[in-house]
Amino acid sequence: MRFIVIDGLDASGKDTHAEIIRRKYEKKGERVVVRSHPSEDNWFGRMAKTALLAGGKSDRIKASLFYALDVIRSLFKYYNRKCDTLIMVRYLMGTAYLPSPLDKLAYKFFKILLPTSRFMFFLDVSPEECLRRIKGRKIQEMFETHDEIVKVRKKALTLAGEGWYVLNTDLPPEKVADEIERILNSN
Repeated sequence: MRFIVIDGLDASGKDTHAEIIRRKYEKKGERVVVRSHPSEDNWFGRMAKTALLAGGKSDRIKASLFYALDVIRSLFKYYNRKCDTLIMVRYLMGTAYLPSPLDKLAYKFFKILLPTSRFMFFLDVSPEECLRRIKGRKIQEMFETHDEIVKVRKKALTLAGEGWYVLNTDLPPEKVADEIERILNSN
């Protein structure tokens, strides 16, 4: 099974690029599963989303806890289970939303606990571009302010040091997709 991780801040293009990859492999006749977190198809994902929209201090911890349980549930359900490619959207970098130093501890813990991949992509978007993209959304999550985006992006880029392909998604989606394709084909 090919295991691909697409992670990044809000509005970085994670779902867009997961969909491009999915279509590529399905055209080759492969069975592809895409899991985007928090997911709507289970209680953990719905609770994570509810906490993200609430915005209180305790909701940050609740969102992170339910998010982690949602990811773990997806792994139990889909990892090595009759698919050729599993794409996990929003996987390890959810830990960057935790307060410091809990973010680094949680990242190290989950990186040991959860399977990793040689195809881990962190889609990096500048705070300005991120805000421009989310401006038209009807609902805003607690982390979608300029200050929060700057803070979380800095932590996520630090965490994405080893083992991640960091791609600039301020670029047009076609250029980013070409780079992802190049990396997937080279390994």
